[in-house]
Amino acid sequence: MDYRKMGEQDIVVRIDKGEEIVQTILKICKKEEITLASIQALGAVGEFEVGLFQTKEKKYQSKVYTGDFEIVSLTGNITLKEGEIYHHLHMSAADKNNQVYGGHLNRAIVSATCELFIHKIVGIVQRKWDDEIGLNLLEF
Repeated sequence: MDYRKMGEQDIVVRIDKGEEIVQTILKICKKEEITLASIQALGAVGEFEVGLFQTKEKKYQSKVYTGDFEIVSLTGNITLKEGEIYHHLHMSAADKNNQVYGGHLNRAIVSATCELFIHKIVGIVQRKWDDEIGLNLLEF
């Protein structure tokens, strides 16, 4: 992984083959003291795990995909929960037949490269657990 800061608010990142995307994002956010940001990326992965939130059960159902996949979209945000960096990412990826799979991103291993853009936002937004919904919601 390598990255460059572009001005005060933007970071451009190259995540290399074999590296895990979510952990790389968290590593950069900790190092650069990023507490609020928007995330977008594209690239290629060989394995990824995404989940779907089941509203009635209030839990995620996750599935792992392996093979050659192009990231169609990776988007999300960085906030804080109890003073710690909290990521909320979604990813969709297409296979060789252009079939797309996606959901809440838990983990993704880069197979070629991943081009990641982090846009820092001035301010702090916390998250707080909501028993009714079963998720960590934005708290202002």
